[in-house]
Parts: sequence; structure tokens; C-alpha cells
Amino acid sequence: MNGTRKLVLMKRKEKKAVSFFECKQGSIQDLIFIGVIILAFAMSVLIGFKLATDFDMHIQNDTMMPNTSKTASTQFLGYFTSSFDNVFLFVVIGLALATLAMAALVPVHPIFLVFYIIGLIITIVLSAIFSNIYNAMASNSQLVAQANQLTNISFIIGNLPFIIGIFGILLMAVMYKVWRVGE
Repeated sequence: MNGTRKLVLMKRKEKKAVSFFECKQGSIQDLIFIGVIILAFAMSVLIGFKLATDFDMHIQNDTMMPNTSKTASTQFLGYFTSSFDNVFLFVVIGLALATLAMAALVPVHPIFLVFYIIGLIITIVLSAIFSNIYNAMASNSQLVAQANQLTNISFIIGNLPFIIGIFGILLMAVMYKVWRVGE
């Protein structure tokens, strides 16, 4: 292979865009990402549950609907509550485990620990803001009944700064434990 061909191939590799899955690392950015995903998912489930409750109420009040439709609507509402509430718990645990696994793939020099701790404090403050956003929405008089039925979501969002702090400390331990003196 001649020199110009090698140079062309090297330039092509340099221009290649880096995709999300090629950046295999867990970091503070991932904790912020987890907080945003948790907030968006919780708000979506709460709004969806309110819509499903209103839909069920209209079906129950309609005299033209057969009893099988009313029963199916009530049953769907029961499945909606338990299913999405438990799925939310699995999503949070899955995101945390994926972040920890990705953090184990990339060694980070311990000199960056101070910056990580500062970033972790900022992330915990952001997660407190996310928690307050959801709590303000859930305390609305039109949504409070639905929010009280979503126990896992309410618990996780209520303790989001604490949960993000725990994940952040575990992430820090994984990231900086992988580093070796010879690197």
C-alpha cells in the first residue's frame, strides 16, 4: 500500500463522527441525563394517568356503554397504574447499572477527582430542582389523586437528590478505582 493511500485512509478515520455508543464512559453528564430522563418519564406517566382516569370516568358515566366496556376500562386503569409505576423503578435501576458498567470501561486519573466532586454537587442541586418541578406538578389539585397512586414514582422523585448522590458516589468509586499507577 503506498503512502498516499495510507494518508487518505487516516484522514477518513479522523473525519468519522463519534456516535453515542462509541463514547463508552460513565460520567457526571450521565447522571444529569438520568435525572432528565427520570423527570420526563415521571411527568409523562402522571399526565398519561390523568388522561386515562378522565377517559375511564367518561366511559363509566356514559349510559350507552355496555358493562363489558366499563369493566375493561376500569381494568385497564388498574394495569396502567401498576405497570408504569413498576416500569419506572426498573428504568431507574437499569440506567444506573448501565452508567456504572460504562464507567468501569474508562480509567480516569485521580487528579480529576476534585472536579468530579464539584460536578457532583452541581448535579445534586439540579436533581433537587427536577424533584421540585415534579412535586409542584403533582401537588396540583387536578393531579394529586393520580400522583398519590403512583407510589414508586413519587418515592423516587421525592428522593431524587439522594438517589443521584448515591449513584454519583458509586460512579466515582468505579471510575477512579479502575485507574492504575502505570497508566
